[in-house]
Amino acid sequence: IDREPAQQPSLAEMTTSALDIVARASRAAADAPGFFIMIEGARIDMAGHDNDPATQVRDVAAYWDAVAVAKEYVAKHPDTLLVSTSDHETGGLALGIDGEYVWYPELLTPVSRSAESLCRELRSDKDGDVTEAIKAALPDALGIHNATSDEVARIAAGVAGSSVQCKMAVGGVVSRRAHIGWSTGGHTGTTVGLFAAGRGASRLHGNLDNTRLGRFLADYLGVDMRPITAAIQGTVTQQPGFKRQARSFHVHN
Repeated sequence: IDREPAQQPSLAEMTTSALDIVARASRAAADAPGFFIMIEGARIDMAGHDNDPATQVRDVAAYWDAVAVAKEYVAKHPDTLLVSTSDHETGGLALGIDGEYVWYPELLTPVSRSAESLCRELRSDKDGDVTEAIKAALPDALGIHNATSDEVARIAAGVAGSSVQCKMAVGGVVSRRAHIGWSTGGHTGTTVGLFAAGRGASRLHGNLDNTRLGRFLADYLGVDMRPITAAIQGTVTQQPGFKRQARSFHVHN
């Protein structure tokens, strides 16, 4: 949502360039080894942590634009496997609040800045009249032209607090207007989507434990993960509290 197109390419544009670079490098190699590439829509996670719905939906859309580019590549190169998934869900987004089965996505359309960007500006001059600064910023930044005194006060309290409190306050104002709820500012344990296309995709189906995906990819690529796993485990056990850390590692491996 904050990206300046003239200064930074989109995730889809970077995906196009990256696939071209690695594919050409693979073809130029004597043994044509193929390639592995990971493309991440990282800002989706940040928006979930901030409970910032307009930023999250923009980044979800940007991610699927990148997926479309990758799918087009797979369609032209059917010996390629495309896997799309997430390591976790963030924020616990819910559509509808206060017992009403309705939400208003159109209220996210005029939002032009992330909560992070707006808070960075508002918190840069906390000695000034933050209330007036908030009132002046809301129409352009959030598309809110009729902010209530309570909404302004909520954001002002956030500005006076920490960066996290400010972002949650800004995201909360937009969310309440759009009837969007959140269960946390952290990660949730909900099941995440797993999508695949291309060669070998039929082997990925059903409800899978997260470790199955790592084992599947290692097998698909023909790589032996045991040496690096042992090395990582050895490093982890050198750290204080290694038993807890080692268990955490196995969960995410």
